[in-house]
Amino acid sequence: MSEPFLGEIRMVGFTFAPYGWALAQGQLISVSQNQALFALFGTTYGGDGRATFGLPDLRGRSPVGTGTGPGLAAIEPGEVGGVEAVQLTNTQLPTHTHAVTTTGGGSGTISVAIPATTATTGEGAVPGPTTVLGPASASGRASDMYSTAAPTTTLKPFNVPFTTTAPTVQIGTAGLGQPFETRNPFLGLTCIVALQGIYPSRG
Repeated sequence: MSEPFLGEIRMVGFTFAPYGWALAQGQLISVSQNQALFALFGTTYGGDGRATFGLPDLRGRSPVGTGTGPGLAAIEPGEVGGVEAVQLTNTQLPTHTHAVTTTGGGSGTISVAIPATTATTGEGAVPGPTTVLGPASASGRASDMYSTAAPTTTLKPFNVPFTTTAPTVQIGTAGLGQPFETRNPFLGLTCIVALQGIYPSRG
């Protein structure tokens, strides 16, 4: 490999760090044994800054440029963010409604007709001096104070109004609330960081 800049990060297709390089896996290394690299990294990637400092941790992560892109949030050196999967909540869903169509409800009328008879009998006051409302006895047999003749007509029909109400409908819950992955299609490679190399000078 050509001589790198000190602290340079590369991606390789093999699974180990060559001599003079280390895996970019966030490990802490000695300040006293890597003073030049510590001068470049400081504690940006971890460590106490006295005995140790950290290397970048690129395991399962994608690098992104620092600074503030147009219309984007600012990214600081060493800042980490993002998640592999998210689970939506009600506050993240767009405002929407669920339409429900029901049948029923309204108003109408019911026609009622009462059967009656036109047969007549002798008039009498009920109750009266000689009559009562109840069973009576005539010619030695019990007699009821009503007519048993079959109906021969009906009274004038009349309508009874009624009103019904629409049923109450409750929409059931749907969905299982499972999180979904947010990662782009990816390919795993080994990220390494140079522990030795040319100390970069500012341009």
